[in-house]
Amino acid sequence: MNPADPAPAPAPGAMHLDAERCVRAVQSKDARFDGWFFTAVLTTRIYCRPSCPAVPPKVANMTFYPSAAACQQAGFRACKRCRPDTTPGSPEWNARADSVARAMRLIRDGVVDREGVSGLAGRLGYSARQIERQLRAELGAGPLALARAQRAQTARILIETTALPMADVAFAAGFASVRTFNDTVREVFALAPTELRARAARGIARQAPGTIALRLPYRAPLNPDNLFGHLAATAVPGVEEWRAGAYRRTLSLPYGHGIVELTPAPDHIGCLLSLTDLRDLTIAISRCRWMLDLDADPVAVDDRLRADPLLAPLVDKAPGRRVPRTVDAAEFAVRAVLGQQVSTAAARTHAARLVTAHGEPVEDPGGGLTHLFPSPRALAGLDPESLALPRSRRTTLTTLVAGLADGSIALGFDTDWDRARAQLLALPGFGPWTVEVIAMRALGDPDAFLPSDLGVRRAARSLGLPFSPAALTASAAAWRPWRAYAVQYLWATDDHPINHLPV
Repeated sequence: MNPADPAPAPAPGAMHLDAERCVRAVQSKDARFDGWFFTAVLTTRIYCRPSCPAVPPKVANMTFYPSAAACQQAGFRACKRCRPDTTPGSPEWNARADSVARAMRLIRDGVVDREGVSGLAGRLGYSARQIERQLRAELGAGPLALARAQRAQTARILIETTALPMADVAFAAGFASVRTFNDTVREVFALAPTELRARAARGIARQAPGTIALRLPYRAPLNPDNLFGHLAATAVPGVEEWRAGAYRRTLSLPYGHGIVELTPAPDHIGCLLSLTDLRDLTIAISRCRWMLDLDADPVAVDDRLRADPLLAPLVDKAPGRRVPRTVDAAEFAVRAVLGQQVSTAAARTHAARLVTAHGEPVEDPGGGLTHLFPSPRALAGLDPESLALPRSRRTTLTTLVAGLADGSIALGFDTDWDRARAQLLALPGFGPWTVEVIAMRALGDPDAFLPSDLGVRRAARSLGLPFSPAALTASAAAWRPWRAYAVQYLWATDDHPINHLPV
C-alpha cells in the first residue's frame, strides 16, 4: 500500500471495518471521509476526523469507529485540533430509508432528549430493545450514547459562542444536571467547561444576547446557486426573505420559535440563530442542515451522474448541487398543493395569505419576517370558501390539512418514504408530481424523480434525452439512487430565478 495513493471514494456500508481504506484516507488527510468513520489513537486516547491536520499516527496505533459516540463510549476524547465532533453527519442517514437511518435522523432532531428511547422506538414501530440492538450493531453505540454525544456538541457551541452561565448551558443542551454536564464535557473534550470558554474567547467574537453564531460544515463541493436561489425565489413573504446576502426564515420549534439567518461562504454556511428558548438549539441546527442538504456526499452523487455522457457536462460545469429541502415537512406539503399548476409568484401569494390569516405573529427587529407558517392544527378550521383557489384544490388542501392535523398522515424525519407516497396518492387531487416533489424536498428521498415536470422534460429534450415521462423514467434508472440530484442539474439548464443567487 502506498500512503500517497488516495483512498477510493466513500461507499455505503460499514467502512470502519475496512482498515486498509481507513488508513489510506487518514494518511492522505482526505476530507471526503469526514463523518464516514472516526480514527481513535490507542496511545494518546484521542479520536480524530480522517482529515486531521496533525501528523498521522502509526498504523499499529490506529483503530476505527463508525460514530463519535462509539469513540466516546470506548473512552477516547475528541481531538482539540481537528474537532471531530463538528464534522458533517454521515450521508448514509439521509440516503437510506431503513429503521437505523430513520432513528439517526430522529436522534439528530433531538427526539431522545425530548421523548426518551421509548419515544424514539414508538415513532419507529419497534421495541426499545430492538432499536438498541440495531444501532449498536451498526454504530457501535445505543441511542442514549448517540444522544449524549450530540448533547456534548450542543454544549460546546453554547459554551464557546454565548456568555450564558454554565448551569443555563447545561439545561439548554439537554443535560439533566450540572454535574452530568461537567463530567461529560471533561470526558469528551478533556477540558472543563470554563477552560473551553477561555480558549474560545481568544478567537471568537461574542454575539448579542439571545443570538448564537456558528458555522455549518459541509462536504465540498457545494454549489450555492440553486440551493439558495430556490429558497429565495419561492420564499413566502413574512416567513422567509433574502436580505443582505443571506436567506432568513422563521422556525417553529418544540419549546418556542426562532429566526435563522444562513449565509453561504466558501468553506461553510454561516448560521445566526435567534431562539426564544435555547433548548431548541439542537433541533434548530438539525433543521437547518437538513434544509440545506449539508450532510450529502457530493462526490458520490456527481460521480454517478457524470457517468451519463449527456449529464456529464452539466455536472462538470457546476458540481456539488444540493437538493433544497424544508424545515417542516407539513409546511412544504401545504405549499406544494398551493403551487399546483400555478406560477411561482402565484404560489407565494396564496401561501402569504394563509400566513397572514392563520400564522402566529413574531417580532424581527430590523428584518422583514412577521409570522410563523401556520401548523396543520391552526389550519384545521380553515374555511374553504376563503381560499382563492379552484374548488377541487380547496378540497385537496383541506383534506391534506385534516389528515396532518389528526395524525392519519405522517410526514417527517421518521416517515417511511413508500408509506407516505401511498398515503398521499390516496388523497383527492394528489398526482405523481405533487407526491414526488414532497418526497424530494420534504421527506429527503434522494431518489425522488419528477419525469412529468415541465422544466425536467424541457431540459431532457434539449440534452437529447427521452422526454416522455415513461421513457425518461426508464433512461433515468442509470442515475439511481440519486435522481433527485439529477433533477437539480436538469432544472439548472433553465434561466429561472431558482437557479441563481439573488443580486
